[in-house]
Amino acid sequence: MTAIEFNHQLLSHEESLFRFAYSLTKNKDDARDLLQETLLKALVYKDHFAEDTNMRAWSFTIMRNAFINGYRLNVRKNTAFDNATELNFHSQNRDTKHILPDSTYAAKELSKIISNLEDMYKVPFVLHTEGFKYKEISEKLNVNLGTVKSRIFFARKKLMNELEK
Repeated sequence: MTAIEFNHQLLSHEESLFRFAYSLTKNKDDARDLLQETLLKALVYKDHFAEDTNMRAWSFTIMRNAFINGYRLNVRKNTAFDNATELNFHSQNRDTKHILPDSTYAAKELSKIISNLEDMYKVPFVLHTEGFKYKEISEKLNVNLGTVKSRIFFARKKLMNELEK
């Protein structure tokens, strides 16, 4: 399949893709963004498309996965660290209008503790909190996947110990 044929076939599904995006996001602007991301990913990964398969199903799968990944990233961004004895995470609404001095102080203390971690623990932990997946961190740092997981685990434990003090 030539690039022109691929593009024409992909764009022939644009309207149905937009409707699907709108059903996922419930917002026209977000649906347009999701559609744009889907079309871009389809064009970037067009060499992964097998000619004997259904272009519509392939593009819908790309959109669904992009939506799920975006949702997971958004949930991670809205997760706060709880300093209880177990490692607990709580979702929170970031649209709060009033930031209390205690929370500002706690955030500064947490940042200070994180900055004091050894680099072998700090770098994977910070990357993980920024939304990178374990595999991505592993590839970026050129270390084994198990090593990344254990370093993040030990970073959390060290943070918990420091926060208890």
